[in-house]
Amino acid sequence: MVGIVIVSHSKRLAEGVRELAAQMVQGKVPLAVAAGIDDPENPLGTDAMQVYNAIASVYSDDGVLVLMDLGSALMSAEMALEFLPEEHQQKVHLCAAPLVEGAIAATVAAAAGNNIQQVIAEAQGALIAKATQLGVVDHLTPYPSPLAERGEKQNTKEIRLTVSNRLGLHARPAARFVGCAARFQSQIKVRNVTKGSDFVRADSINQVAMLGVRQGHEIVITATGSDADEALAALQALIESNFGEDDRALEPHPTTSPPHLPISASPPSSLQGIPASPGVAIAPSFQFRKIPLALHQITPISIQEYHVKNPEFEWQRLQSALQTARQEIQTLLSNASIQIGDAEAAIFDAHLLFLEDPTLIEAAQQRVFTYHLNAEAAWQGVVDEVASNYHHLDDPYLRERVADVVDVGQRVLRVLSGAPVTAVEISQPAILVAADLNPSDTAGLDPTKVLGICITAGSATSHSAILARSLGIPAIVGLPAEILQLADGTLLAIDGETGRVWIEPEPDTLAALQAKRDTQQAAQQQALNIARQPCLTRDGSAITVFANIGSIADTQQALKLGAEGVGLLRTEFLYLNRTTAPSEEEQLTVYQAIAQILDTRPLIIRTLDVGGDKPLPYLGMQSETNPFLGWRGIRFCLDRPQVLKTQLRAILRASFGQQIKIMFPMIAAVAEIQAAKAMLTEVQAELRQAGIAFDETMEVGIMVEVPAAVAIADQLAAEVDFFSIGTNDLSQYVMAADRTNPKVANLADAFHPAVLRMIQQTIQTGHAAGIWVGLCGEMASDPLAAPILLGLGLDEVSLNPHAIPGFKVAIAQLTMAQAEAIATTALQQDSAAKVRALVSTSVD
Repeated sequence: MVGIVIVSHSKRLAEGVRELAAQMVQGKVPLAVAAGIDDPENPLGTDAMQVYNAIASVYSDDGVLVLMDLGSALMSAEMALEFLPEEHQQKVHLCAAPLVEGAIAATVAAAAGNNIQQVIAEAQGALIAKATQLGVVDHLTPYPSPLAERGEKQNTKEIRLTVSNRLGLHARPAARFVGCAARFQSQIKVRNVTKGSDFVRADSINQVAMLGVRQGHEIVITATGSDADEALAALQALIESNFGEDDRALEPHPTTSPPHLPISASPPSSLQGIPASPGVAIAPSFQFRKIPLALHQITPISIQEYHVKNPEFEWQRLQSALQTARQEIQTLLSNASIQIGDAEAAIFDAHLLFLEDPTLIEAAQQRVFTYHLNAEAAWQGVVDEVASNYHHLDDPYLRERVADVVDVGQRVLRVLSGAPVTAVEISQPAILVAADLNPSDTAGLDPTKVLGICITAGSATSHSAILARSLGIPAIVGLPAEILQLADGTLLAIDGETGRVWIEPEPDTLAALQAKRDTQQAAQQQALNIARQPCLTRDGSAITVFANIGSIADTQQALKLGAEGVGLLRTEFLYLNRTTAPSEEEQLTVYQAIAQILDTRPLIIRTLDVGGDKPLPYLGMQSETNPFLGWRGIRFCLDRPQVLKTQLRAILRASFGQQIKIMFPMIAAVAEIQAAKAMLTEVQAELRQAGIAFDETMEVGIMVEVPAAVAIADQLAAEVDFFSIGTNDLSQYVMAADRTNPKVANLADAFHPAVLRMIQQTIQTGHAAGIWVGLCGEMASDPLAAPILLGLGLDEVSLNPHAIPGFKVAIAQLTMAQAEAIATTALQQDSAAKVRALVSTSVD
């Protein structure tokens, strides 16, 4: 007969459940309890050995079902399984059913002689009868109750699709899928037909990701509601467009046959791991001693669980922590976009959606209000359950998403507990050694200090590995634990192409690796040499290439990659992830530091551009129905003159002796630039009166990113010294397509002829007025854009630093006549796809 084990923090609760269940079957079913801890002052808790003993006491070959209550009960149960013989582990099942109802249903089913699978099914369906009787449906129930179905069945629409992108619904496509579904009023569900899964909520990032949808899998999507047809059409378009992904970016890096490298016969002298990011690095080791995590434990932070008298206060604490975490991730996303590009930075879009997952938030809210748990314990419990679910998936790629769950979960707990941020700080170049790195850790690494990465966890498909490749840092994952015992400063040599690490390498091994590294670096250096030269066509025509940056560190990296200056300093990084605006002195220090690194090179500083997808609650910015059409950019700054004046003072003070230019964002009317210039004049007068020097001839420009600015470009040109075209926003405004909305984001394409004609018109109008015209949107980071932008007559482009070598190489292969011919033909196409095809054919 199947045995039942009840695991709870409370011994009284567990004994009560056992008594109730036993009465239902007159003691026919073996029932055991593992609950509470031996501490009179704090008896609530769970113990893995108690759970082990309870399982052993009711074990039979028919199977054992273990039901648990909250948080660490699940971890204790999983740890207990590890003590069992392997053949017994296969017959013990941990069940996610509700403790009381599940125990009763399972006990009755076991007493009836049902097998273990039937007992599990009865336990997991234990709430259906109650939900049906009350006429409600639990938010985690895969199917609606019969009562709900009766009123909605006639409005339910369905589509079947095959997913074709290479990695299926991995984190970024899942994020786009959920973001699309969440924007409709209809109730949308999805299931993986190929794997025979149940339907899950389409607005839950975790439930969608755990469907395990891979390339070639068939899925069914249903929508119930007034906008069901529109929802299904949008989701179909998203899937058929491969979620906007270029599968080429997902292909593993090509490898070449490695040269023969002598390997010492002594085992400790070398270790074999999994290649994650190519390249050779030779440097001393540096241990990043983050506390190792259990398989699904979300944080090393010590969390106390206790009952609260005021659940409303705890819920507010948790909501505040979630908001802070969102702001931190948004900052990380913005910085990652600059450093590694929008495609890879989209990993953090999934992190943001995790914090907005309705099933997660509702479950945490229930723990706070129903069980009166403190915010930390409530959050830890629900995230541990999600992490455990990922860990038990069959798909190894999806199991890797546990790292993302850990990352986000730890961030919120850190905010709640007030614990300091754990950052990777290395003073000298080294090879970083760690048990694991989460995506946030990896995205913040400085490639000039972290020359290589060696970790014992992970796989080549983990998000940390993807980020390491984007940063150009050689990395090896899945290494033996012995590497964690090395003392700091131990000389390591790693080959990210073969996955091997040499510890204190022998001279002949070191020489072979140095030769391989030198060959790789020579090839990289050749590309950098081209990048560090002026950007010239084959016939000698020039275009200036600047960098978009968002920090002091970005400046140094940009110069190394061939930037001739900074065409866009995004000052938002100074305002994000804090509770008050930065002071004049804080801003001055940063602007001066960047200007000094640039020496005599130009630095264009864009004034604060918040709103849209970058709200700042501490400045009074609240959610808006249409934020991209709302209170943002210059509109906000003109309404908050003290915020703008503080920034203008800092910019002006930093400008003395430097080539600093100022640029105002989101200008749509002549009155706006005139008001901004009037404020600038006022600040200049104040500085003169105070005897503070600044550049009296500093150039002033505007971002051209709304169609209105293009339409009146002749009037605006009379007010400024230069234009800089922001194609990210210009594309979405020209095409009336929110670039953050997955349903229509594919329309906001800078390659569309309508956008290209706007760019052409701006350039021609600017030149006619005698001012220079640049472009600082993400479009410039695509090498396919190079001939078009050159042919349209741009004077300057500013782009992601890592994209500079590719842009310059593309320009070096062209003549001006070729570029002009391509641009002219591109303007006559009728779609972005045809423009891309044209350029690809023309430059091959």
